[in-house]
Amino acid sequence: MILIVLSVVLLLVVGGCVCVVWAGRGGPPWTRAVATATLAAGELVRTSRRSGGNRGGGGPDGSSDG
Repeated sequence: MILIVLSVVLLLVVGGCVCVVWAGRGGPPWTRAVATATLAAGELVRTSRRSGGNRGGGGPDGSSDG
């Protein structure tokens, strides 16, 4: 079951990335809508990682200097 969920998530991510590239090259209007949603979701994930704090003493990229 988890494999199916992860496969669907992977397909959505790849499809979103394809739409971002296609919209950048002047694709149809629906690709621009999907690209906007994909970029907004990526920004949400990025800001949630930043606001999550620095757990474990690592740097901002998740690595530690130990």
